[in-house]
Amino acid sequence: MKKHHGAFIKNEREIASLREANRLVANILDAVGDMVAPGVPTMRLEELARGMCDGYKVKPAFLGYQGYPFALCCSVNEQVVHGFPSARVLKEGDIVSIDMGVVFEGFVGDSARTWPVGTVSDTAAKLMRITEESLYRGIEKARAGNDVYDIGASIQEYVEAAGFNVVRRFVGHGVGAKMHEKPEIPNFRPGMRGMTLQNGMVIAIEPMITVGGHEVKILDDNWTAVTCDGQYAAHFEHSVAITPAGPEILSVSDRGLVRHCSE
Repeated sequence: MKKHHGAFIKNEREIASLREANRLVANILDAVGDMVAPGVPTMRLEELARGMCDGYKVKPAFLGYQGYPFALCCSVNEQVVHGFPSARVLKEGDIVSIDMGVVFEGFVGDSARTWPVGTVSDTAAKLMRITEESLYRGIEKARAGNDVYDIGASIQEYVEAAGFNVVRRFVGHGVGAKMHEKPEIPNFRPGMRGMTLQNGMVIAIEPMITVGGHEVKILDDNWTAVTCDGQYAAHFEHSVAITPAGPEILSVSDRGLVRHCSE
């Protein structure tokens, strides 16, 4: 893997491994989503994901990463990212974001989705829909020759026009043999020029969007990020390869690419 202008450029074999890693992640997320329902403890989602990793003979990418103790990040309601699976039982009206990664042949797959638990409020439903759609707006800008910050500008414009806000504290990232590589992919426009996207780059685009303010704080577990105002947040993420034919979403399951919150 050669380093080129600060960006990691992958060859076709490496992208093939990343594609397979992300397919497995997407399959696990499909199964997790099928299990999301009122009355389900979030730890059951963790157990399902770990069992599927065992079945695929892959390692959960998050487990042990910088000391993180689980395979899933499981963030409910005002939890933005990095929530712990636990005995907490999902309730009607909750929303739950699941972020998942695996390591396959030394390469990391990384993807996230947010699901409604039973029937949710109109605001929560709109939040999920806008967050997911903003991800695709960002992906559309993931083309060689564009500035990396064009992705965040597209996300921010769409989200704020809908009346929601973009979390600034966490950003997307390059992904490859490491979970977090250059470049960083903000979900907003930082107000400067960034790196020029090039074919062969693989990036994880992951808008984290809030109903209220964009400020977050970290709980005493040193991981779970929550909105400061206690309002709901949603999170969607795809790993995307920059190719001559345009952006290729790698985190596609055997069911295909499913838009969860289509209008």
